[in-house]
Amino acid sequence: MPSSEATRLRLRVTGAVQGVGFRPFVHSLADRFALAGFVRNDAQGVLMEVEGARVQDFVAALRREPPPLARIDSLECETIAPKQDARFSIEPSRDGKTLTRITPDAPVCDDCLRDLFDPNSRFHLYPFVNCTHCGPRYTLTRRLPYDRAQTSMAPFAMCADCARDYADPTNRRFHAQPIACPKCGPRLRKLWPKDARLKPRDPDAAMDRDPSGAHRNAAIIDEIITTLGNGGIVALKGVGGFHLLGDARNEAAVAELRRRKGRDAKPFAVMLANAASAMRAGVFDEQALRLLQSIARPIVLVEKREDFAPSVAPGLSRIGLMLPYAPLHHLLFHAAAGAPARANWRETPQDFALVATSANPSGEPLIVDDEEAREKLAAIADLIVGHDRAIVARADDSVASVIAGAPAYLRRARGLAPEPIALASDGPNTLALGAHLKTTIAVTRGREAFVSTHIGSLDDRATIDFHRETIAHMLDILDVTPELVACDLHPDLASTRYAEETGLPIVRVQHHAAHIAAIAAEHGIEGAILGAALDGYGCGDDGGAWGGELMLVDAGHWRRLGHLAPLALPGGDRAAREPWRMGVAALAALDRCGDVFDRFPGMELAGKVAMLASAPNVAKTTSLGRMFDAAAALLGLRLVQQYEGQAAMELEALCARPRTRADGYRIDEGVLDLTKLFAALLTPGLSAARGAELFHGTLIEALAQWIFEAARARGDTRVALGGGCMMNKILAEGLVSRLRDLGIEALLARAAPTNDGGLSLGQAYIARQRKA
Repeated sequence: MPSSEATRLRLRVTGAVQGVGFRPFVHSLADRFALAGFVRNDAQGVLMEVEGARVQDFVAALRREPPPLARIDSLECETIAPKQDARFSIEPSRDGKTLTRITPDAPVCDDCLRDLFDPNSRFHLYPFVNCTHCGPRYTLTRRLPYDRAQTSMAPFAMCADCARDYADPTNRRFHAQPIACPKCGPRLRKLWPKDARLKPRDPDAAMDRDPSGAHRNAAIIDEIITTLGNGGIVALKGVGGFHLLGDARNEAAVAELRRRKGRDAKPFAVMLANAASAMRAGVFDEQALRLLQSIARPIVLVEKREDFAPSVAPGLSRIGLMLPYAPLHHLLFHAAAGAPARANWRETPQDFALVATSANPSGEPLIVDDEEAREKLAAIADLIVGHDRAIVARADDSVASVIAGAPAYLRRARGLAPEPIALASDGPNTLALGAHLKTTIAVTRGREAFVSTHIGSLDDRATIDFHRETIAHMLDILDVTPELVACDLHPDLASTRYAEETGLPIVRVQHHAAHIAAIAAEHGIEGAILGAALDGYGCGDDGGAWGGELMLVDAGHWRRLGHLAPLALPGGDRAAREPWRMGVAALAALDRCGDVFDRFPGMELAGKVAMLASAPNVAKTTSLGRMFDAAAALLGLRLVQQYEGQAAMELEALCARPRTRADGYRIDEGVLDLTKLFAALLTPGLSAARGAELFHGTLIEALAQWIFEAARARGDTRVALGGGCMMNKILAEGLVSRLRDLGIEALLARAAPTNDGGLSLGQAYIARQRKA
């Protein structure tokens, strides 16, 4: 008991402090410094009172030694009258207006992995092992405060052993809300065996003799490995949804997965056992390796070093690699390696490699429900394995790359969402709805912006429903009532229609202004910012198809300062799917329509499209994405796209070293004309690879000079570079470097995707500034 001279402090901590072992951490600190008092979760974060002689030592350690997943945003401290408590206790949580947040899902920690493979541990080979330092958070949490009753673990009553660990302040699982073991926790269950020949044994027979389900889990894992080894496809329920798995080294298996899923050429990600295996498969520098092993455990795009099945990433020089993040993944690699007993097997390179792609047929949202998986995946998978822990919030795998020396996210999802992005100032609570492709939503609360997980393209009813489901969940979990709603300028998008249904004041934000604003938001810029939006498509202020724009964003408003010289858009949206049409448009711009039959002999409509491209009233586009398409078509590289961005990605893959043609562009009063570059691509005998190098090098120089002239005219030394084309590593790094040479600092998207996945953040930023 503290002496009568003891000091008592009341401390309030906000940030990512629930579901990360913060209360047990505080309890252990109180024991270390012989303090009495209490700690509890509430709607604002964590509240604690400590009393004793060493309270200042406690505060210093609190700041210095937070748990691995904790993020302290603020720590308020006040001295209050002593209460002479007998001990330190963890009190029940209290509800109220939520100002705290839930952390993203975290990969299984090293301590839990040791338990997983320790024959003497009660968690031995248990697919759902976790502790306060790891495991699912966002995907199983219905609302805050973060307690077991508020999660999908609520139906699982703790056994005596788990209850003892949960109540023991010295245990790593002290107040770990998802704690479970084979006796009391979730279990794997086989949902669909399509081919009995791939089934080595009957797991349910083992279940009859094993009420804990341990044998059943082990038998199902064996069956998964057998199915994969036989060239089969497995649908496996993970942390944020179902994956479709196949042997990444078996061309027949990967090609069959493509056929069944209806995914002709879009690249697959590959999951490998460990960093040693990944470094053998791809080219990793220090930054990329750190990103691969980060808490988010994203798919990381790197240059190929080792070839997998040709159908994994056809026509591309880079491949997406990822590491296991759930205990179940590690069990698969352990079983594939022959269930080794030695402790170092997890660090040893392994040949076993898995294609791991989202289980979402026909572009629908990621499947999370067992019954839906049985219904929709039976025609795709030979084996479907689910489990009885519900997934509350879907979360695809995040995708990232290292660009210009730092991580850049192409898809912000599991492991990242809903970690907030800090804003420079306060403002009204805002709901921003994204646009149409790669949609996310954003919710602002105070000086924080919460960008949702990747939702997808709002092309069908299921994805539109998921969009609305995400809105409801984010507003609920953050306890936010929005004061205004932001959406795209395009009048016919599903996201725009939802904004009109809310009854809230609407701020409509031009697509490319939002791209620039998103970068300003994450970099804490509140004044005017000049930016280049290098993108595929966005509805312009004039209703046109914009996509290569110089924009000034300031105080919630925007102004177009320049753009790429327009090309005809023959066929409208079809031109984005059929690059040969943009090739015809480039020929029309060169007054060489007579060449279309030689360049595109297999296209029966080439002549009619040439006439359309030459017509005075044809729709035009300033999109840089369509310029990439035109270049790929003129070089004979890609005439019809099987997925969005295929032509540009294949063009990038051919570029070993950018080469510049000084006379390949013209700048006139803010308009950048690339017509001469297209003419250079028609040089007789020019190979596709040499043409790709010429296109990239000249484009980088042209864009740099175009941006520099605009910056110099305004006296700016800093610009934002946004839009989907900035996912092109060669273009982005070349442009950043060239602008640096010209004395201009280029800001890139880092926290939110540079593509349309970051639009919601930019929309929210502009809406708040306009209403401030």
